[in-house]
Amino acid sequence: MAAAALLSVARQPSRTALFAFTRSLGTAPIPPRHSFDKINAQHISALKQIVGGDANCFTDATSLAAYNADWTGRYRGSSQLALRPPTPRAVADALKYCTQHGLAVVPQGGNTGLVGGGVPVYDEVVISTAALNAVESVDADSGCVVAGAGVVLQALDEELAKHNLMVPLDLGAKGSCHIGGNVSTNAGGLRYLRYGSLHGSVLGLEVALADGTLLDLLSTCRKDNTGYDLKQLFIGAEGTLGIVTRVALQAAPRPSSVQAAWIGIQTFEDVRRALRLARRHLGETLSAFEFVDRASLDVVLEGQHASMRLHDPLPDNPTPFHALVEVSGSNEAHDTEKLEHFLEAASEEGIAVDGTVASGGRQLAELWAIREGISEALARRGAPVYKYDVSIPLSCWYDIVTEMRARLSEAGYNDSSGVRVVGYGHMGDANMHLNISSLEVDDRIGDLIEPWVYEWVSSRGGSISAEHGLGQMKASAIGYSKHPEAVRLMAQIKDVLDPSGTLNPYKVLPSS
Repeated sequence: MAAAALLSVARQPSRTALFAFTRSLGTAPIPPRHSFDKINAQHISALKQIVGGDANCFTDATSLAAYNADWTGRYRGSSQLALRPPTPRAVADALKYCTQHGLAVVPQGGNTGLVGGGVPVYDEVVISTAALNAVESVDADSGCVVAGAGVVLQALDEELAKHNLMVPLDLGAKGSCHIGGNVSTNAGGLRYLRYGSLHGSVLGLEVALADGTLLDLLSTCRKDNTGYDLKQLFIGAEGTLGIVTRVALQAAPRPSSVQAAWIGIQTFEDVRRALRLARRHLGETLSAFEFVDRASLDVVLEGQHASMRLHDPLPDNPTPFHALVEVSGSNEAHDTEKLEHFLEAASEEGIAVDGTVASGGRQLAELWAIREGISEALARRGAPVYKYDVSIPLSCWYDIVTEMRARLSEAGYNDSSGVRVVGYGHMGDANMHLNISSLEVDDRIGDLIEPWVYEWVSSRGGSISAEHGLGQMKASAIGYSKHPEAVRLMAQIKDVLDPSGTLNPYKVLPSS
């Protein structure tokens, strides 16, 4: 689109200029279906030819079941067609056909999200990036890796390990999630504290646009100061502006020494002191500072899979709060010394009641299995689980958990009634995972949670989505974190890149 046309669009009133921010739970009313066409035999035949035949085109109910639901079972669509294009060009051509024929599209990666961003709301055509699964190149000198959007995060990390490199991103879902989906949701993860956001790690992208353009932004230069940094538009856009097909990523040196300490802490104020102490004593070696409250730990230990053998790391000194502090570097003796000095200081200052250290191997894996196992343990406990991924200033970070417990308890919902409120997360990034677990569906619980939780976060200058995106769950709640002017500008950008609204409708922005 010409610059004059872009300016013209920017000056026009947005189709979302006026909108209401409403309650948006996974079970909330779905926005009305937009006036997209419905898939028919002619569409299926044409799209099948574009993606290379029956092997990449799915219309049977058994195959479609996996594309129509997320892993939590909370979001379900009714797509009649899922495509798995074998090349970026095929992705772009399929997208062009859908746009020209008025068919809505939902891009899908590993389908590991929590807000319904990667599954259909109605009957959108699913375009999966699973076949774009090649690691194309690794430059051991610069640390740049180029990979297809469908490469599984763990597989990418294993490939980089051959070059003593690592992906600067680590997630509990690393065995299933795709790097393209990670980029599209701007995933944060366990070591954001050390390596920062994908906005900084992504060097370049290739993106299929709604009109069939295959936009080449696949620079492998760390420094490129020529014009607008367009790739940033697609990082965290959740497939609403284009479908990421290839990624150029700046890998990080792989540490040869990794150690961690699990410490028990009596008060949340002391947890904050522990984080400040860790930053001061551990400096550049600090790679993670994860928070786990007692309720989260109990859920894991009580609900672990039969094949697991996890134990309370500090059985003799149960405390209300725990921190998993990880250090990584290239000199084990140096890293060990720094970790020991930190633990000594934490003990001398009355911060840590007890602690245990793991230097690699099974013990380290077990500590991380506790932290990474909380979400799955909650799912095993029963449904539904109300999940909130929020950013909150550390001064009031845990208050949302205590106040939510009090709010639900006053209404008769507590441990004795099967409702449990837990708090855990990436405290080093001020990212709280507030989860409310119930053993049965009760709409009143949802009403007590929302919009209260969004109002609470907004009133303290936080974000209603720290790392999982907005998807369909929080699209109508974006106003709690973004001013109307910002949302209008987002809608104008959407209008320019996807004027027909083909890409991932009902997600990220409020429905007009």
